[in-house]
Amino acid sequence: MHRVLLLGFFACACGSKTPAAESASDKTEKSESAGESEGDAKSEASGKEESASGPAEVPTKCAGSGDVCTPDTRFVKRLCSGNYPGVALYMFGKDQPWTRGYLTRKTEAWNAAGGASENDQLDFDEEVIVLVQRKASADKIQVGSGVGYETLRWNGSCATLQGEELTLSRPPQPKTAKVEFKQLDDPLKDALREDKTINEAYLSRRKECQGATMGTVSLKCVKADAKLSEVIVQYVRGGGTVPKPSKLPE
Repeated sequence: MHRVLLLGFFACACGSKTPAAESASDKTEKSESAGESEGDAKSEASGKEESASGPAEVPTKCAGSGDVCTPDTRFVKRLCSGNYPGVALYMFGKDQPWTRGYLTRKTEAWNAAGGASENDQLDFDEEVIVLVQRKASADKIQVGSGVGYETLRWNGSCATLQGEELTLSRPPQPKTAKVEFKQLDDPLKDALREDKTINEAYLSRRKECQGATMGTVSLKCVKADAKLSEVIVQYVRGGGTVPKPSKLPE
């Protein structure tokens, strides 16, 4: 009888046995492993964010297919969030593939992409680069021509245009937005001044304006400033070398 009771006691004791608790060293190893995995994940995510927010290289090939040659839309979004006159000069280069457009009328400068708009007007026959061409879907009601554009001006700003405000047919003498030499980055200024005509126009402008960049200036200063913009445009259109800009869209 006592033997039976003892066997029953040992059986119950064995059946109710719980797993041994994890050792302190096991817990430490697991904690360290989890920490390393989390750190790797954060590092990888941070790296992707830094890559996404870094400067965007200026594209040189058409994106997609269609009747116009436009840059990658991600680059356009970055470009039109600010003002990049150096990028504009580079993209207006003679050998660049981008489709050019020309204003059919005077139009208020407006940037629907969210970047700053110039407080002026786009002039009749002004030349721009087509960055985006939008067409209304066949199943939607069209307003006007049903076409819209995002464009880049010679001064580095973007402008949003309706289809009827732009033509792809080149006029005899295309106009341009004014190129502000003082807004260009220093390496680009130095490169442009390697050209004799540009350098002479620059020195003339400096003499007439005497360092003035705003406020009341003389008529001679205004004319010299316009002349400097003109010779820069002629240089770029004529195939003059424009180095890749150091200030890029971010």
